[in-house]
Amino acid sequence: MDMDSTSGLYPLHRSKTIHLVRHAQGIHNVIGDKDYKAYMSPDYFDAELTPLGWHQVENLRKHVHASGLAKKIDVVITSPLLRTMQTAVGVFGGEGYTDTVDALPLMLANVGNSARSAISSLNCPPIIAVELCREHLGVHPCDRRRSVGEYQCLFPAVDFSLIESDEDVLWKANIRETREELAIRGKKFFDWLWTRKEKEIAIVTHSGFLFHTLATFGNDCHPLVRKEITKHFANCELRSMVIVDKSMLGSDSSTTDYPGRIPSGPDTPSDEKIANDKPVSGST
Repeated sequence: MDMDSTSGLYPLHRSKTIHLVRHAQGIHNVIGDKDYKAYMSPDYFDAELTPLGWHQVENLRKHVHASGLAKKIDVVITSPLLRTMQTAVGVFGGEGYTDTVDALPLMLANVGNSARSAISSLNCPPIIAVELCREHLGVHPCDRRRSVGEYQCLFPAVDFSLIESDEDVLWKANIRETREELAIRGKKFFDWLWTRKEKEIAIVTHSGFLFHTLATFGNDCHPLVRKEITKHFANCELRSMVIVDKSMLGSDSSTTDYPGRIPSGPDTPSDEKIANDKPVSGST
């Protein structure tokens, strides 16, 4: 019998919905997208968002609220670089911060010379910084991060507890991570997601990380579906996808499956059996 190979079927509790976001336009993108050598400039160390980038953040924020996505996301994972964290808190953070409230802001005012007001940590998902989803490591100053201590001052309510080293020990001035190494790190990041209990996760990261990681997926799909998965992200683009745990990496149990036969016990006779067992009229 021919089997339909165009569809896949997996238990719901072995899947997560992820919302992938590339950071908004950074100062390094303005020239770097035209001249790749510009990424070597020390002027772009840990590049911040441009004014245009902040407008892109505002528009994506409007979209995630209008679509209802803002209420669905359980956690936001962000690369611990200035441009990704600015994008993460700007898109998914709370409304305007007031210092009369007893809660730390996600971001202080004017971080990265942004002329932006502080951003509240209320009524929004937690935001966690994770090293695994950083951009290509090494050589390019724009991809080098500051110390965690400095970031904690700028982004007080962002969770940096998963970052092991205060200083950036991963970035090397003369060694650039290969595409293959980046893809392996990306796969490791996706596997790490299965250690999280959250089912709907926003991830704010980088063009290179997304392109080389997603290129490892979709080989069993129609070419147009694979193209949807692997094409380059524009600044502040969001794409929603589903990942499936095929290898029992996660340990979540289903919240919707129901085992049946509760209560258990001997079966009640069927209507047909009851009908056949009716006594004949007039018999004793």
